[in-house]
Amino acid sequence: MSSLLETQKKFLSSPKYAVVGASKDQSKYGTKVLKWYQARSKDVTPVHPKEDELEGLKTVRAISDLSAPTETSISIITPPKVTLGILEQAKALDVPALWLQPGAENEAVVSYVKENGLEDRVIYGGPCILVEGDGIIRSLH
Repeated sequence: MSSLLETQKKFLSSPKYAVVGASKDQSKYGTKVLKWYQARSKDVTPVHPKEDELEGLKTVRAISDLSAPTETSISIITPPKVTLGILEQAKALDVPALWLQPGAENEAVVSYVKENGLEDRVIYGGPCILVEGDGIIRSLH
């Protein structure tokens, strides 16, 4: 099993990113995470079931609509019930890495991660990309 830092480095080494949970509400963490990627010139796609565009970026309806899910790290900022469904899709799509922002998981989500052997692909349990992301990016160079 890889360490949290190794998983975070793998996550931030991807050529593409997606954010599930961004919205038109600027005060919400999903939107803050989306803007974090934009501010660092990352190739990021917002995933939203209804909106066509967020922060000037074209959205996709589901992670299965991403152009290259096997090359895309996904940030998840959704309620745990939604998170569980996304993890199931991500496993089927062979998404390389997922970062569950604080509040996106519950016991059922953590159990799913462990029971499906996804610990080396899923960051969970508290780390926030807005707090730790830049330090991890610096450590990659």
